[in-house]
Amino acid sequence: MDGICTLANDRVYDQVVALLNSIEAIYGSKMPVCVYPYNEDTKLIAAEIARRPNVQLYDDRAVIHQWDEYAKSIWDAHPTAWEQWRKYEISGYHRLGTHRRFCAFDGPFDRFVYMDADTLLMSPLTAVFQQLEQTDWVVYDFQYRDLDHVLNLSSAKLGELFTPEQIVTNAFCSGFYGAKKSVLDLEKRNWLLDKIRQGEAEVLYEMAPDQTILNYMVMRLGISNYNFARELSASERTGCCVTSSHFTEKEQILYDNGNRLTYIHYIGLASELFGKVCAGENWEMPYRDLFLHYRFLDEPEKIPHFTGRSKVYNPFPTPSFSTRLLKKLGLLTEG
Repeated sequence: MDGICTLANDRVYDQVVALLNSIEAIYGSKMPVCVYPYNEDTKLIAAEIARRPNVQLYDDRAVIHQWDEYAKSIWDAHPTAWEQWRKYEISGYHRLGTHRRFCAFDGPFDRFVYMDADTLLMSPLTAVFQQLEQTDWVVYDFQYRDLDHVLNLSSAKLGELFTPEQIVTNAFCSGFYGAKKSVLDLEKRNWLLDKIRQGEAEVLYEMAPDQTILNYMVMRLGISNYNFARELSASERTGCCVTSSHFTEKEQILYDNGNRLTYIHYIGLASELFGKVCAGENWEMPYRDLFLHYRFLDEPEKIPHFTGRSKVYNPFPTPSFSTRLLKKLGLLTEG
């Protein structure tokens, strides 16, 4: 069975409602959806899911515990993670709940598309599921342009495991990917954990915990990986992030130079910002009206009407060192 899954708690309630509504706008109630709990704070989400027959809140506590412990074991083997987290005054494992998206490899779907809670579906996922008939992992993003958040680029062991070309070719964002649950069975997980404990943990970037682990797993296992952003021609591919300001909107769907987006990712926007905007506070936000349309799709009368001068929110940094370096080395192409 195919399905869509996401990861959430009540802190991202507005985003989850918008995402579920965007999926429903494309598929009606035909597409099964599974929400994995980031933590136990899911009262609001549970109530929202209860009224949607095609959506379930994952509740297999044994599987959730298993993946929690697996993630802890990975970070316990990392040589500098705890030291780095303490520098940022992080208590406990950093964003441990993000690893619960891994439960999809024991979840209800044989093939699934994972979407972060701060995404909106813009197109049917037909092409993604079709590509999963050819490869075991499918992505559509430009994360290869910013490798700082994928792996520890200063690790001496990184070069022993992967070439720069392998990293650039396979790097992906953990906010959207299609996969087969069979690619990470128990035998493969145990093999990976052994390698991590033998010293390979140092290649993981501790400040993007789920993303770095997924990238390491896919590359280390040699999982066949297809990235639409790299494979499609420049005239066919689209962007996917709110950092792109040139998308055009038609009937609540975004287009990039005439091509319909697969999804839009509100990456980099604080969860609190969505709550404030939905409550009527006049903050600027990329594609704000689009988000509000889907957030209040079932109750459009509640869409806030803003007056006065809006407040500016700009979370987007300048290009990273790795981005500039890759361009200089000729390993990064525009598109």
